[in-house]
Amino acid sequence: MNPSGALNPSPRTLDIESVVHFDRLIDAGAATMHGWHAQSLDLRGRSRELLLLNPQGAIFLGCTFDDGVEDALRSRGALIFPKLRGVPFNPYRGSLYTAAELYEDISATEYESTLDAKVYQWSILPGQRSSLDATLAAALHDHAIGDALDDALQNGAFAGSKLVGVMGGHAAQRGTGEFNQAALLGRLLANAGLTVATGGGPGAMEAANMGAYLSGTDDDDFRAALQALAGVPGFRPSVTAWARQAAAVVDRHPNGSATLGIPTWFYGHEPPNLFATHIAKYFANAIREAILLELCNGGIVFLPGSAGTVQEIFQDACENYYGAPETITPMVLVGREHWEKTFPAWPMLQSLAAGKAMAERIFLVDTVEEAVDVVVGALD
Repeated sequence: MNPSGALNPSPRTLDIESVVHFDRLIDAGAATMHGWHAQSLDLRGRSRELLLLNPQGAIFLGCTFDDGVEDALRSRGALIFPKLRGVPFNPYRGSLYTAAELYEDISATEYESTLDAKVYQWSILPGQRSSLDATLAAALHDHAIGDALDDALQNGAFAGSKLVGVMGGHAAQRGTGEFNQAALLGRLLANAGLTVATGGGPGAMEAANMGAYLSGTDDDDFRAALQALAGVPGFRPSVTAWARQAAAVVDRHPNGSATLGIPTWFYGHEPPNLFATHIAKYFANAIREAILLELCNGGIVFLPGSAGTVQEIFQDACENYYGAPETITPMVLVGREHWEKTFPAWPMLQSLAAGKAMAERIFLVDTVEEAVDVVVGALD
């Protein structure tokens, strides 16, 4: 599209987002596919159009064609990445995951039979992480997920949203005060008009996603959901039982609020939670962490945690330390005792921020209610 919104039949680079998009370009009189990038599209039935257009400089990733079309396109200058065999996922997928996809039919099957488990098992096969084929498949997949996430942020479910990250330990058990407070935090943030983003895993991450997902329910339903989840406190010893309990809550509340999870198969032993409506699951953990921190344009709330949460605090602090004033986002640490004495990240964070623009954007509070007030106030 050009700035006026009109179709441009011969752009320098153009992502073909759907078969409908392809057809619109054809109808607009396109004569060349130069610069077109098509990903995971079923282009069967469009042989005539494909063979009439000049394919020089076009890129097709994991697309499906009528017999003979792929060879013809390649011979005339198109770059075609074929479907990869023996890979249990689509490296060229065009959308984010859903819990229903990763946990397909979890009410009737064991977790080990789900897509999520199969992909993790594939990723840890002996020699897999040094295999060229596997490395290529994983890299293509993570690139595709990044594109899908950008699309969700710019044009999809999260367009125009202020994303607030919630970071906290994966060990928080359902039914505990720690879990319930994280759920309350997610609920309050969502009810303040903010979108909750987490690392997409269990513990405090699941709780925050769950609180945001159920933000439209009344207090009684919210408490009932927390009580129901407490029937299976954690994902050990059985991911199946843990996931089924969450799936039952989702089934009772199928139209929850949009919430984002960004987990990783690098930590595949920690399953993704079912309360993130949009799941950007990556193979590369470093990319996933950087993206999660970068996307949180409304700031980040850090719940009590240990090594992983401490790392996230100072990774975010580094971005704010070197960032331009307009890019600095709020950092809210919850739990004075925890962050001043148990893991004294707060004194170091204060020292780091001294004399910097970020000094006015770091906060230490005792409750999740205070954390929400600080985030909302900082964004006004």
